[in-house]
Amino acid sequence: MKTERILVPLDGSALAEAAVEAALDLGRGAPSRLILLRAAEAHTLPGADPTDEQVAVVREAEQYLAAVADRLTKRGVKDVDTGVWYGPAAAAVIEAAKLKKADLIVMSTHGRSGLGRLILGSVTESVLRGTTTPICIVRAPGAPIEAPKGAAMPHEKKEVSHV
Repeated sequence: MKTERILVPLDGSALAEAAVEAALDLGRGAPSRLILLRAAEAHTLPGADPTDEQVAVVREAEQYLAAVADRLTKRGVKDVDTGVWYGPAAAAVIEAAKLKKADLIVMSTHGRSGLGRLILGSVTESVLRGTTTPICIVRAPGAPIEAPKGAAMPHEKKEVSHV
């Protein structure tokens, strides 16, 4: 698989930034462009003019991405592109992957399950279902692990009963 253009969606969290290291590892050995993406969306009260809030969230997202790109440049990463897309995160990632012609999306998962996933949704799952671009999902350090029903956790031994 070619990895000339690797899209890394970031939400401002250290958890999401774990995907940057994975993307750098996957792009080693071949010239790769790292495309850092941040979705921005203003939430205002009904009837209020959202313009100031929209400008503020986009500006904050641009500053954040510039700081991440600057850190990468100082580490010797040469080809970093940044972009802020206005709108819901999953839709922004899917659209950016298509328009930027990404060969790979590398993103981390928060590992939410149960009520947290129901309420907050899963951006990773929505992206997975909404694109044909290959995706590398990184489980960030500290993300919870939940085994499927009947499966042993990686650190547990499953007991076998002999009848």
